[in-house]
Parts: sequence; C-alpha cells; structure tokens
Amino acid sequence: MSLLCVRVKKAKLQGPPDKFNTYVTLKVQNVKSTTVAVRGDQPCWEQDFMFEISRLDLGLIVEVWNKGLIWDTLVGTVWIALKAIHQSDEEGPGEWSTLEAEVVMKHDEICGTKNPTPHKILLDTRFELPFDIPEEEARYWTRKLEQINSLGGDEYSFQEEVQKKPLPSAASQCSFEDADSAVDDRDSDYRSETSNSIPPPYHTTAQPNASVHQFTVPSRLQQQGVLRESCAVSLQNYDLDYQEHEAISPAGSSRYGSSCNVSQGSSHLSELDHSHESAHGSEQEDDHQERELNHSYHSLSSYQKDGQAWLREQEEPGGKREEEKVCEIEEKCADHSAAKLPLELEKPKDVDVGAQVSYHGDNEPPPFPPARAHWIRAISKVRLQLQEGQDEADPSKPPWLKGGPAGGLYGIDSMPDLRKKKPIPLVSDLSLVQSRKAGITSAMATRTSLKDEELKSHVYKKTLQALIYPISCTTPHNFEVWTATTPTYCYECEGLLWGIARQGMRCGECGVKCHEKCQDLLNADCLQRAAEKSSKHGAEDRTQNFIMAMKDRMKIRERNKPEIFDLIRDVFCESKLTHAQQMKTVKQSVLDGTSKWSAKITITVVCAQGLQAKDKTGSSDPYVTVQVGKTKKRTKTIFGNLNPVWEEKFYFECHNSSDRIKVRVWDEDDDIKSRVKQRLKRESDDFLGQTIIEVRTLSGEMDVWYNLEKRTDKSAVSGAIRLQISVEIKGEEKVAPYHIQYTCLHENLFHHLTDVQGNGVVKIPDAKGDDAWKVYFDETAQEIVDEFAMRYGIESIYQAMTHFACLSSKYMCPGVPAVMSTLLANINAYYAHTTASTNVSASDRFAASNFGKERFVKLLDQLHNSLRIDLSMYRNNFPASSRERLQDLKSTVDLLTSITFFRMKVQELQSPPRASQVVKDCVKACLNSTYEYIFNNCHELYSREYQTDPNKNQDLPPEEQGPSIRNLDFWPKLITLIVSIIEEDKNSYTPVLNQFPQELAVGKISAEVMWSLFAQDMKYAMEEHEKHRLCKSADYMNLHFKVKWLYNEYVRDLPAFKGKVPEYPAWFEQFVMQWLDENEDVSLEFLHGALERDKKDGFQQTSEHALFSCSVVDVFTQLNQSFEIIKKLECPDPVIVAHYNRRFAKTIGKVLMQYADILSKSFQSYCSKEKLPCILMNNIQQLRVQLEKMFEAMGGKELDAEASDHLKELQVKLNNVLDELSAVFGNSFQTRIDECVKQMSDILCQVKGTGNVAANARNTVAQDADNVLRPLMDFLDGNLTLFATVCEKTVLKRVLKELWRVVMNTMEKLIVLPPLTDHTGTQLIFSAAKELGHLSKLKDHMVREETRSLTPKQCAVLDLALDTIKQYFHAGGNGLKKTFLEKSPDLQSLRYALSLYTQTTDTLIKTFVQTQTAQGSGVDDPVGEVSIQIDLYTHPGTGEHKVTVKVVAANDLKWQTSGMFRPFVEITMIGPHQSDKKRKFTTKSKSNNWAPKYNETFHFILGNEDGPDAYELQVCVKDYCFAREDRVLGIAVMQLRDIADKGSCACWCPLGRRIHMDETGLTVLRILSQRTNDEVAREFVKLKSESRSTEEGT
Repeated sequence: MSLLCVRVKKAKLQGPPDKFNTYVTLKVQNVKSTTVAVRGDQPCWEQDFMFEISRLDLGLIVEVWNKGLIWDTLVGTVWIALKAIHQSDEEGPGEWSTLEAEVVMKHDEICGTKNPTPHKILLDTRFELPFDIPEEEARYWTRKLEQINSLGGDEYSFQEEVQKKPLPSAASQCSFEDADSAVDDRDSDYRSETSNSIPPPYHTTAQPNASVHQFTVPSRLQQQGVLRESCAVSLQNYDLDYQEHEAISPAGSSRYGSSCNVSQGSSHLSELDHSHESAHGSEQEDDHQERELNHSYHSLSSYQKDGQAWLREQEEPGGKREEEKVCEIEEKCADHSAAKLPLELEKPKDVDVGAQVSYHGDNEPPPFPPARAHWIRAISKVRLQLQEGQDEADPSKPPWLKGGPAGGLYGIDSMPDLRKKKPIPLVSDLSLVQSRKAGITSAMATRTSLKDEELKSHVYKKTLQALIYPISCTTPHNFEVWTATTPTYCYECEGLLWGIARQGMRCGECGVKCHEKCQDLLNADCLQRAAEKSSKHGAEDRTQNFIMAMKDRMKIRERNKPEIFDLIRDVFCESKLTHAQQMKTVKQSVLDGTSKWSAKITITVVCAQGLQAKDKTGSSDPYVTVQVGKTKKRTKTIFGNLNPVWEEKFYFECHNSSDRIKVRVWDEDDDIKSRVKQRLKRESDDFLGQTIIEVRTLSGEMDVWYNLEKRTDKSAVSGAIRLQISVEIKGEEKVAPYHIQYTCLHENLFHHLTDVQGNGVVKIPDAKGDDAWKVYFDETAQEIVDEFAMRYGIESIYQAMTHFACLSSKYMCPGVPAVMSTLLANINAYYAHTTASTNVSASDRFAASNFGKERFVKLLDQLHNSLRIDLSMYRNNFPASSRERLQDLKSTVDLLTSITFFRMKVQELQSPPRASQVVKDCVKACLNSTYEYIFNNCHELYSREYQTDPNKNQDLPPEEQGPSIRNLDFWPKLITLIVSIIEEDKNSYTPVLNQFPQELAVGKISAEVMWSLFAQDMKYAMEEHEKHRLCKSADYMNLHFKVKWLYNEYVRDLPAFKGKVPEYPAWFEQFVMQWLDENEDVSLEFLHGALERDKKDGFQQTSEHALFSCSVVDVFTQLNQSFEIIKKLECPDPVIVAHYNRRFAKTIGKVLMQYADILSKSFQSYCSKEKLPCILMNNIQQLRVQLEKMFEAMGGKELDAEASDHLKELQVKLNNVLDELSAVFGNSFQTRIDECVKQMSDILCQVKGTGNVAANARNTVAQDADNVLRPLMDFLDGNLTLFATVCEKTVLKRVLKELWRVVMNTMEKLIVLPPLTDHTGTQLIFSAAKELGHLSKLKDHMVREETRSLTPKQCAVLDLALDTIKQYFHAGGNGLKKTFLEKSPDLQSLRYALSLYTQTTDTLIKTFVQTQTAQGSGVDDPVGEVSIQIDLYTHPGTGEHKVTVKVVAANDLKWQTSGMFRPFVEITMIGPHQSDKKRKFTTKSKSNNWAPKYNETFHFILGNEDGPDAYELQVCVKDYCFAREDRVLGIAVMQLRDIADKGSCACWCPLGRRIHMDETGLTVLRILSQRTNDEVAREFVKLKSESRSTEEGT
C-alpha cells in the first residue's frame, strides 16, 4: 500500500481568457477527486490530493474540464503511469505536461493518450509515507497500546467484546451481517457501501473545497459541544441511537468519495482552532491537524461502546472493573492531550501503517525517525497478539475474518484488494444468520413503533389534531387588492411588494399580505390566524366569533368524516371513552392556537453543498441568515467555497406555532457595485437560495437536509443545506421528530389494515394517473397520512420510502411486487433525475434523505437478498398454474432491476451485479433444487403425472424406485420429468421473465442446467452398469435413443453446447459395442438360414430383371437394418462413430466372406449345370455392388480410414473370389475345348502349300481359316449366347476372359506347340528327370516320331483364324475390349510361338541365350564346383572373337557310386553360326577323385557375325562309363556377356542339378525339338534337357 500525493498547481490554456472556467478531475483506482473551478486562460488551483494505491500497474488520469451552462466539455487528458512516479517526502516544483485529446484503451482500461493539444498543466506527483510523530508521543502511544492489549486478559477477551456489540459509530460497510459475507458472499451477491465505517485513509485540510463529492461530518458528540475533557464521562452517557446516527453520513463519506475527505471531526477542531479558520491552506494548520489526527487515531473512542449497553451485556462478574479500567485510561489520555480533540468515531488506522511498512519493505526503506520505528513496532506487536488471540479462538477462519461479520470490510466488487487491506476488523455487526431466518422481516425490525406505546400515544393525539382541523381544507383567506404605504414583504415568498400603489393582496379577515401570484400558495388558515391576531390585540369579542366559527368547522368535520376518526381510534387501539376525551382535548388545543403555545428552538447551521458560483473567480463567499419570527441571526462567511461548513448554533424562542423559520444563503460581496445595490435595496449581497420551514412541522431533534429554493422566477439557485434543529415545545419536551412520528403512524396504519383487518393480505388501492404511486391506502387511510404529512411537513418522498419499507415485510403477497417496483422506480427518479438548476449528485441528494441513507440501503440490500432466495425457489413461490403469481414473478424481477438501478444511479456504485445476472443465478439455483427433487422422487412423480393405467400396481419397494443396476426403468421416467420441467420453463416462465431477452431465456437456462445435472448422474450410472452389465444390450440402446432425443431436442442448439462434441455417446459406447458383437452372431445365423432357403429353392433368380438369387437380398436387408440402427443413434462424436464403423465393417467382412466361402466350396459341383454357376457368380457380384452402396451409406470418402480400409480390402477379397469362380467355371470347359481344338488341329494338318501365298490364293487362306475354326465356333456360339442372357455384365466379362484364356492356351498347346509325348514338353523339361529312361524317351521321340511342325501357310491360316476369334470375343463392343485382347499374355504367347516357327535355328538359339539369363541354379544347392579361367580376345582387324577356356579343377563333387568314379568336364559353346565350327571339348577323366585337377586349355572360334552377348558356355561334369551313356553330375552355365567388358575371368562355378528356364526358353526348346533334321537344333535340345542322373543307393 502506498500513498500517492498529487498537487494540481496551474495550467496554460490557449484561447480567449473569458472562454475558460476550468476544473481538474483526478482518477485512480476507482477513486475520483475534483478541484474547484477557476476562470481564465492561466488558472491556478494549488490543491493537494492524496490517494491510497494498492496496484502500481495502473495509471493516474488527469482530466481538465471547462464548465458550461448545461454540460461541461473536456479540454484534455494526461495519463501518468504510477510506476513512473518518484518517491519523496518533500513537495517538488512539479512538471509541465501537455494535455492530449484522446485516450488509448487496452482491455477496457486506459493505458495512454494521443493527439496533443496546445494546452499544458503543471502537476507535482510523488509517493510518500503517511505520517511522522514526535519521539515522546510514540512512547506514550506504545504504552497505551500495551495497556489496551492487556485488556484482552483472562477475564475478558477483546475479541469477545468486539463480537458482542457493534460500535455505534461505524456501521459496517457490508450491510448484510454474515460472518462470512465479506469474504465469500455466500448469501449476498453484493455489499452496499453505506456508511462512514471506513475512514478515508489519509487527510489534508489544505483545501477544504476539494470537490462536490467531498464533505466532512463531525461526530454528534462534538456537535453537542462535548469537548475532549469530557471524554471519560462521555463513556457513561454516550447513548447514541444507531439509526439516528446514520442520518449524519453524507455521500461524500462513502468509501469511494475522494481520498481527500477530511476525517470525521478532524477538521472541526475545538475553540482553540478557530483562529486558524481563516487561513485554511496554512502549513501550520496542516501540521497541527496531522498531529491531532495521530492523537485521535488510537484514542480509546475507537474501541468504546455505549457505557450502559456494555454493562448490560457484560455478564461476567469482572465486567464493572473492566469498565472502570477503560474510563481510567480515557482520563489519562484526556489529561495528556494538550489540544482539545473531538471524540473520533472511527476505526483505528493501524492497519494502513502496517500495510505501509510492508510496502516499503520491498524497496529500500527510507530511514525512519526513531519515534516512528517505536510506533510501528508497538502497533505490529498489538496486531500480532490480536491475531494470535483470534487464531486460538477459531483457527479455521482466515485472518481477515476476525471479530465479527463485517470482517473484510471491503466495498464494491471492483476493488477486491480491500480484503487484504484491512486485516483487523474492530467493528462487529448483527449476524446474518438471524436476518436470514426472518427473511426481509429483519429489515422491518425498525418497526419498533408498533410496540412503542408512549410514541403511539403521542402520534395518536397529533394525528387527531391534524385531521380534526386539516390543512388541506382550512378556511380560505378573503384577499383584496391593497396599497402599501411603507416597504412591506410577502408572507409567502418574503419578497418585497413592489410598486407605487396596489402592490399586493391583503386578507380582510386576518390581515395577511402577499403578492398576487403567491395568494394560492399561502396555506396559513385564515380563521386560526385571525383568532390569534385578535387575542393578541385584546379584541375578545372578535376572537370569540372566530373561535365559534372554528368550532363549527370541527363539528362538521367530525360529523361528515366519522370513519376517519374511527379508523384512527382502531389503529391506536384506544377505547371509546379515551377517544372521546382526546377529541375534546385536541379540539381545545386547536382553539387555543398559539395563545398557550411556546417553544425553544436550537438551530445548528451545519453545512451546505453544491451552491451557485456568483463571483468571477468561479466561486462564492457564502454565509447564512436564520430568522424566526422577528429575530434574525447570521453565520460567519466562508470565503471561496461552494461546499461550505459553518457548524454554528443559534437559539430562538418562539410563541407562535404558525411562524416560519426562514433560512437564506447569501454570497457576501464587498465592492462598489454591492454598495450601490445596498443603497437601492435592503440587500447588497447575491441571493444563493432559501428554505422556509413551518414551525408546526418541527418536533424533537432533527437532522435534515433541505433543498434550497428560488425566491423569484429569476433566481439562479442550486444545492442543499443541512440543519440540525432541536425543538422543545412547552408540554412536549421529550418528543420524537415528526418524521419518526409519521413513520409510527404509517407503520401502525399498515399493520392494522394488513395484519389485523386483512389477515396478512395487502390491499392494493385502486389508483390511476401519474401520481398513483403516492396512493398507499384506501381513501380514508390515505387522507390520514396525507393530512399528517401536510400538517407536519413530511416530504412525499419520505412517505414513499416509509411505505416501501412497510411493503418489504409483505413483498410475497399478491400484487405487492408490482407496487414496490413502481414505488422504487419513482424513488429512483426522484434522486437520480437531477434538475438542471442543481449540480448536486444523486448520491449526495440521497445522502441528504431524511429517511436515513444507511437505513434505506440496508433495507434494499436485505430485500435484494430475500428476493434472490425466493427467486431461487420460483417454482414453489410462483407456480406456473397461477397467472397472478406469474405476474408477481415478473414484478419481482422488475423490483430487482429497480434495486440495481438504485445502486448504479442513486448510490453511484461502480459495478453492482446486473439484475439479469442475479435472476440468472436464481433460476439456476431453483433448477438445481428442482432436479434434485425430481431425481429423488422420480417414481412417485412419474406415477402421479403419467401413469395411464390406475390398476397397474405401482407399489415398488423403495430400493427399486431409484436408479438400479438391475434395470434401466428409472432413466426414461427421469427424462420425461426433465422434459416436462424444460417445457414448463419454456412455455410458462420464459414469456414472463422477458425483461432481458438477450441475456436471460429461462427455457434455455433450464435445458442447460437440467442437462448438466442429468449428464453427471447418467455418466456415473453408465459407469456402474458397465462393470456389471445386468441388462440387455437392446435396453441400453433404447435408453441411448432417449438420451439422444433429449440432447438434440433441447440442448444441442444452446450457446454453451453449440459446435461442441457432447459427452453422452461415450457413456453408451461399450453397450453399443456389445450390441454390435451380438448383432454379428445374429447376422451370421441369418446368413446360414438365408443360404439354406436359397439352396432348397435351387438358387432361383429373384425376378426376370434380377440375375441373382434371394439370399444376397436377405443378407443385405439384415445388414442394412443393423446399420440403420447405428445411423439413427446420430452419434455426434466422430471418434466414437469411427469405432462403431470399424466394428460394423468387421461384421460385414465376416458375413460376406462366409457367404463367399460357402459358395466357393460347392461351386465346382454346380459347374455342370447350365445357369446355376452364372447365378452364383452373379450373387458374388451383387455382394460387391451392395457393399459399395453400404460403403457410401457409411460415409464413403468421409468414412474412418481403418473401417474404409477394411471394406476396401473386403471388396478386393470378393473380387478375388469372383476371379477364382470364373477361373473354375472357365476350366470346366477345358475338356470340350480340347476336343474342338484337336479337331481344328486335324483340319489344319490337311492344309497344304508353301509359305509364300500368291495374291490370288488369299481367298483360299480365308476359306481354310473358316474351315479350321468351325468346330470351335460351334461350341462358343451356343454357350456365349446363354452367358449373355444369364450373366451380369461384369460376370460375363470375367467368363469371357476365362474362356479366351482357355482357348488361347489350348490352341498354343495342341496346335502351335503340341506335346512332345503323352506328357507336355513343360512337364518333361521341368520335372527333374528322376530316371535315365525319361531322357531316353525324349531322344527316342526325337529320333523315332515324325513330329509335326507348322508350315508357313499353316501359320498364315492360323494367324487369320486368331483375328476372327478375337473379333468374336470383342462382339462389337459387348464383349471384351480390343485393347485387353491385344495385350492379353495368352494371345501374345501364342503369337510369339507362331513367330518362332518362321525363325532359323541360329536366331532361336540366339534368342534363348539372350533371354535365359538365370539358367544356373547351383547357387541354392550346389552338387560341386568347377574352377575355370576364360579369356576373350577380339581380332582388331576382322572382328572375330576367340575364346580360350582353361579347366583348372573340380572340387567337392557330390556323387555316390560303388564302382569306379571317373569324372571329366565337358565344355560346350552355345550360340549362332556354330554349325561349321568346333562346339564341344572334353577333358581327360580322373579316376576315383572327387576333387580332380585338370589344367587343360581349349580354344573356341566364334566368328564376327554376333557379339559375345549372343554366346554362352555350358560346363557339365560327367562320370565316364564304358559301354553305356555317361552319367551327369552337375551343370553350370556362364554367359560371355558377363566377361565381355573385363576380357578375362577366373572363377569357381557352382554346379546345379539342371538348367532353369522360363516360358520363352521352353517355347524355343519345344520348337527346336520339332526340327529333327537339324543337327544343331537336336544337340541344343539335348544339352538343355539334361539333368543330374540318379545316384546309386538313392
């Protein structure tokens, strides 16, 4: 906590001087202070301001305003960051700052300014410590604090004392008295700032006129002249009524007035100080007052109680001793103090000192004088001990919650740091617990008048007096125009009767004189006045006549209005006899008039505020004149101040009850103009305002603010004056003021009409028009209160506030909220809508209310609290079934809004809670309890509201009535009840509570709250169910649907939930998964059933258009139904939807694959049937079509990746199944196609002729082709026509592809490359020939059989036939695509085989060498290895290639034999153009050596036709046998292309068991095998067909 000191010095403004009348406003941390207004372009203010700073991240805002006639204009602003302000205890010269035109905002806070103006201002800003005191004083106060501390000993704890009774002076800032309220505001949403309880932190009196907002209020003790010496005595007789004291506190004393407030009593120093009054700004006074303050800071008055009350409450025997001890301390204190200090009614200020110390602890602390160090130590010690005491008492409470309920003493919501600021509350208040029990009736605790018999008796008499001879219908004056001969003044307005003749009006009866315009305003009764006048002048007869006339009028009044007097008698419970006697007495007192009336009147002129500025300086020099009858007195002049404080007391004696007190405020002028004016008029000074008070309206002790009124229409008047008037009427010395008497009358009347006559029901009067709000009762009662108010000067606003207070105790009665709302709206208007003629703020006007600021604010706060509690049970208090109560609900909310308006506009609080927010919170609270109720009584409520069958037994055992894990019956019932609540809120309450359409829609809040609570319970319940799973999955699914409906219907579009993923799908996820698991089993069962039925029916087509059977439809109907259920869940959580889809995709996969498997297994058996295989394939295709549709339904591209992959994989699997079935179906035609192709082959053999067909012989080739094709075409024609009608298009294409494959392969095998023997060549060459005989068969076949080889002409015929077949399968676009046919490997293989027929042996061998690159397979499982060295040489001239091969050795030969083993190596060069060259070399054989060394070299000549890449070396290791064929051990192949680059190579070649080759190699081998006459071809076939011989013993 730091103390910011700002001195506003002067300014330089650009422009004409007469244009400016400026003042400066300082704002920091929600506190605002204002200087006086000064005229001219170089205004000089020289005013000091101090602020308590708790946040250094903010800034000081300085605004310069120019005063205008109607409104003020902003000249410019300066923003000073608090962090930039230096620290100093000395005042500095200040700094000039440029005013800027605009402010820069950030997060709704000002953070800088922009757009400079030509104007400048001189400011001195600094941080300083709050005070310094002399050494001896520090010691003295240290001792005092220790004495105080010792009071908290064994007998009587200081803490207890604080809790027992509140200090009379310091009303808690929190008007609700709840031990926790200041901290957590459990019951109250708000703490009104209503009193002077927190003193302004630091004080200065250098400029008493700091602001309209700032005034000073002395303590009552000092006003009554009690000086410091009488302090000890005052402890005994200090009996101040709390309620009375509240009226003293004006708005400026509020916590957020200004930091410049002078502390209570601190500036109103006793007589000693009067010498300083004239020099307000002097250092001397500043210094003096600072010391005074420090004296009074810790004077025991801070801890004092009303002496007697303390004794009464002190039940311990030691109580008396304690009191004496305190008095003793007081006396010492008084003796010590040289200056006469007022008793200060404030909290001790040690708190701030503590805070200050801690703040400076952070930076380097300035060196304290030893006195202050003493002082601070003492305070810290006491604070610590107080805290320890509190901690022992209740360790659970936070340290700022000591003493009592007003604990934190923090103000409006915008300043939370106040909690930390006041760690030791020393003020306690009533406990909120009691007020809460009584509701708002505690606000009516002020209705003590109901039990105060003495007061009632007095009011009874006064009421009779006012009503028997009422002011409203008194005898009128008999006015005549009249000429004055001497200066005469108007009785009504006190103005001079101007003119030479006929200046005014005069009553012929009583002689009263007034202006013509004032005659209607004059309300003095003519008869009464005449009677008084005559008796004074001794005219007895005349007096008697008047008295008789008055008697008659009173008799007529009594006769005509007996009901009025009966009602008064009933209200005050008087007997008829007493009443009759009182009527006589009252009549006599009216007749006696003033003849026997006298009173002593003491008037204290306290202060004024908001006066008009009459001088050129922008200020005034006000003084006051007070006149009673002919006696006139005046106060001293306060110079240059529009909010002057006089504090002067005058004594008058008055002997005429119809006299008036005239209080006038003047501006003292002492210049030539005013002296001239004095010559012409009686008045030299400017008139600032007046108030005229009827003496008859005075009673008891009054502390009242009066608005200053005009004297003529031309007067410029503003402001109000505060007077304390004490009246001692002869015979009525101890009587309450008339405002108290009026309250008594009004409350008793209200009580009688409401509680006694109306049985607690408030009767609402039927009134129309603008002033209907001023009608409180029916005609008779209304006349009583109005006449009383008129007679005794009670303001209509006071009547309204009193009636409002009465109604507060009955605010729940029908119709009352509407009346209260209207009343409060008018009270608001009265205070908040200030007139142009006055510059008094609303809060100041309200502070001047005679009803009592604290009292009314407290009443409103309690009412606000009670309304919140009742709105929190609006269903009970305002049932939807009653239209009247719904109207009351609306009015109750209007009343809350009016209270909020009052807080903002009248109290001028910064940010009171918005009514809409309060109602919203109440609605939520009600809904919370409603939900709890329906949850706990669900079964019973549901049975009562929704059970259709009365006979149905509803007596469930209690444990079954709530939620159960055995069933789910509870939840649908609860949902039904929730819906009924939401619907009721939507349809009944929303139209009524329509005051805040943007912020409060009850239906929506209802849905939001209900759902939130339901969600918690539902989630928990589902977690429990998940553990046990005692219900069927279908039940969980049904409940899921109901919850989904509830959410979608009522919750989804609420702002809080819009666009968010709700939680509810997660609660049910496990149960939906369980259902999906069960559903999979059901689907599989269904599948088997559907297939069985279909099988029985023979897989019939479902219709002539559908080419598939019914089982597919059945399976997908079931799957679609399952998916529909998932879809209808409308799950809004994409993650959970993905889980469902993944699970369901697995089910689909399982079902469809099972279907496909069952069909695949039995498909072979159906292939012989004509249509069935096609229908079954159609079924599989239909599965694929339906799956695609299902994929789209499940979200298509949007579908979860995993589920999507699953379905795509499934689609591929089904595709493969269809391919397999097509292949099986195609292969089933193999035998029939074989027959057809054999016939074709036979026909083709008969085609003779050479290859080169002459042009004219082309036709014969076509004819031959047709002949050759006929057997095949006959077969295809019949079948393909059938397939085209029976198969779906996709299936048809697959069947055609398979047939095409079979036809091509068969033609290749049987015509182009016919088999070598019974076995096909493929089998022969690829089977590892186990027997030697196998090879010999091949050789025999080659030698013996004349194998068929196609002639070129036959090849041409076959080529043409292929084109025809191709066109047939294309079928003009209905069959297979041409591109597919062209590129099909089967056709290419056939064509390639055909082309090979026409090639030479050399070309074929070359092709073989170049394509078969992986013939050696010895690497995998070698049977030995051979080391060879190859050198390749190319002749540079001829280009011939020469190859030298050196066979070095063999090694690791795997061979078993019982006889002689003689291995040798055979090397063969394979390639083109070798027919005339040496192709083969063999080494010598080595006996019985499994790793023989050879070292033999051989040379091959290759020629220059082809490069080395067309040649390869085949190395074969054999076992030499005499008289029979050598046996092959292993073979290796080396291609020359591998060594062409290097030129030579030496390596170990692994030996394989046989040669490996692909289709091309095989085809070449088969063609060459048919060229039996070609030696090279024969040798090549033999070489490549060789394989390892069978070993002995295997």
